[in-house]
Amino acid sequence: MKRKRYTPEFKSQVVLEVLKEEKTMNQIASERGVHVNQLHNWKKQFLQEMPQIFDSQSKDLDRMKADYEETLESLYAEVGKLTTQLSWGKKKSGIYHD
Repeated sequence: MKRKRYTPEFKSQVVLEVLKEEKTMNQIASERGVHVNQLHNWKKQFLQEMPQIFDSQSKDLDRMKADYEETLESLYAEVGKLTTQLSWGKKKSGIYHD
């Protein structure tokens, strides 16, 4: 007999239904055609991995901040370089008066 495969979306919907606690696990298992032990496993897995979702978002935010700061530093360096070049160009052309 071939094993049933469930999509992550299906599993998520079922786990959310389980967490709402509006129906018993047995009712949900019966309605969805999933063994009740499987529901327990999905719920357990979801609850174990849930904190990683928020950790991942935090890491993404930290990475975005670091990229922003690096870009900002690079832009300030470029502005400084261009300002120096402009001053030098004005001085050489005689436009610049001290």
